Amino acid sequence: MSDDFLPDGGLLASEVAGDNAPALSVSELSFALKRTVEGAFDHVRVRGEISGFKRVASGHCYFTLKDEAANIDAVIWRGQAAALRFRPEDGIEVIATGRLTTYPARSRYQIVVERLELAGQGALMALLDRRRQALAAEGLFDEARKRPLPFAPRTIGVVTSPTGAVIRDILHRLEDRFPVRVVLWPVPVQGDGAAEKVAAAVRGFNALPAPPDLLIVARGGGSIEDLWAFNEEVVVRAVAASAIPTISAVGHETDTTLCDFAADRRAPTPTAAAELAVPVRAELIGQVRELGARAERCARRTHERAGEQLQALLRHWPAREDLLAPQRQRLDDLGERLPRALRGRLDRARGELGHAAGALRPVLLRSAHERAKERIAALWRIAEAAHPERPLRRGYALVKDRAGHVLTSAAAAREARLLGLVFHDGAVDATVGEGGPPPPRRGGPAPPRVDQPKLL
Repeated sequence: MSDDFLPDGGLLASEVAGDNAPALSVSELSFALKRTVEGAFDHVRVRGEISGFKRVASGHCYFTLKDEAANIDAVIWRGQAAALRFRPEDGIEVIATGRLTTYPARSRYQIVVERLELAGQGALMALLDRRRQALAAEGLFDEARKRPLPFAPRTIGVVTSPTGAVIRDILHRLEDRFPVRVVLWPVPVQGDGAAEKVAAAVRGFNALPAPPDLLIVARGGGSIEDLWAFNEEVVVRAVAASAIPTISAVGHETDTTLCDFAADRRAPTPTAAAELAVPVRAELIGQVRELGARAERCARRTHERAGEQLQALLRHWPAREDLLAPQRQRLDDLGERLPRALRGRLDRARGELGHAAGALRPVLLRSAHERAKERIAALWRIAEAAHPERPLRRGYALVKDRAGHVLTSAAAAREARLLGLVFHDGAVDATVGEGGPPPPRRGGPAPPRVDQPKLL
């Protein structure tokens, strides 16, 4: 086989007729394409629908732009992603501005997005409607969640820009109607990070040790893009979760944001929010005065009617002398009967005393005395016979151990060994066992003699 041919019959690359260019590596070709694409498409605007949007942990965003016939990969680096004025979602039609490049590792081209905007107000409204439906399905806009506003709040918290006309309008209106304490939490109301700062302000007011009685979230009028921060999910959730009753006053009368649906009340303008927040002080003073006058008139009429009723009642009431005449007559009658009753009672008492004195004759008293002496003598004889020394006089002895306990059996005496014998005229020591003198006493004097006096 000739060296000019390959085994399959093809020619070697170096021998192809008319081709003497060197072969490129895959990397060389891929980077050459990258430079060509980036050079030819360094600034493009592409309109399409977002699909497969995802934000990775690094902060970069990846998605696909598509239309009816084709699609192209897109990436937004973290710095540009943080500056987006809205949150990209699948199904939104957008206009992406950036540059075209390739990803050599996969031989794919993609657009690096530097700015992303909604493709017209219709796309923005479609996004708004989808978000509204999703949040409403969670119950964040339910009327049952709405709380009544306090009638006369002492402190009102306001979330808005510190430099716009909104805060001045609110303060002036409150001063005219019902001056209260106002606490401002300054936030940007549009642009990068506005939604997060508004939500943080609402949560911050709720976290205060002494939170205000009412919140007003306010912004002046503008386009739907200008008001978009108040359509962001983070603001809607913060307002819906607020424990403080909240008024949403974003834009003009015709402007509607999702914050309006989440708040407890919606005001068409910031000035109207101040009117909803407090009553009119002058009207309240007038009402109090009118109620006071009515109460005074009512009390006066009641007093007058009571006086008239009393006079009418007194005209039909009997005279005092007529009411007391029976009682006075009965008192006179009892006064006359009392001395006679006392004399009769005294006579009866004297008769009873004389009868009792006659029953107490001297003979009866002497007889009762003799019987009492006989009973006492019999009792003494019984007590003398029961005296513990009586048996001792007849030759008996009382046996005790050295501790003074009375022994009543021979076994107890043998166990004690050292005994004390008490006779009627004294006590002696004794020992149980063989003969011999008793051992000396080891403790304490001999038990004293108990002399029981005679009873008779």
